[in-house]
Amino acid sequence: MTLLDIVTLPNKILRTRAQPVTKYDAQLQLLIEEMIETMRDAPGVGLAAPQIGQSIKLTVIETLAEIDEDGNEIEDSRDLYVITNPEIVWTSRETVDGIEGCLSIPGYLGEVERYESIRVRAQDRHGKKLKLRLEGWTARIFQHEIDHLNGVLYIDRLTGMENFWTEEEFDALHESGEEE
Repeated sequence: MTLLDIVTLPNKILRTRAQPVTKYDAQLQLLIEEMIETMRDAPGVGLAAPQIGQSIKLTVIETLAEIDEDGNEIEDSRDLYVITNPEIVWTSRETVDGIEGCLSIPGYLGEVERYESIRVRAQDRHGKKLKLRLEGWTARIFQHEIDHLNGVLYIDRLTGMENFWTEEEFDALHESGEEE
C-alpha cells in the first residue's frame, strides 16, 4: 500500500464541493485501502477524499477505541466506516460543543458546535445503500467528514475566534484548567 499525501490549506480542493462516486471498481477499492492506511498513519479518525486531492464524495472513518477500567484500549473495539455519497437526512435539536482538529489544518484545534445525533443516508464501498443512526463522538466525526465533501472546514463552524488555538496554546489552557 501507498501512504497518500494529505492536502492542507490553502489548497483550493478543500473548498470545493466533491462529485458523487459513480464507479465502484478496483481502482476505487485500492484508493479506499490507501485512505484507511493514510488515516491510521496520520493518525486520525477520519479522512475525506478531498483531503488527499480527490474531489469525490468518499470518506473513511474509524471510531475511537473503547477503554477498559485499567485505561487500556479494548482490542477490536473500533468501528470502521467507508461511505460514499453521504447525506445527512435528520439532525437532533440537541447540539454539543466539542474540540476538533483536522489533518488538513495541522497544529490547530477549535471548538465547534455539532448536532448530538444525526441520521445519514449513504452508500458503502461497493455502492450498497446504507442508513446510519449516529450519536455522540461518532456523529461529530461524520459531520466533520461530510463537511469536507461539501467544501466546508471546521474553522468555518467555530463557536468563536477566541475558541481557536494552536495545539500548544490548547495544551497550556487545558493544563491550567482555564478552558472549562
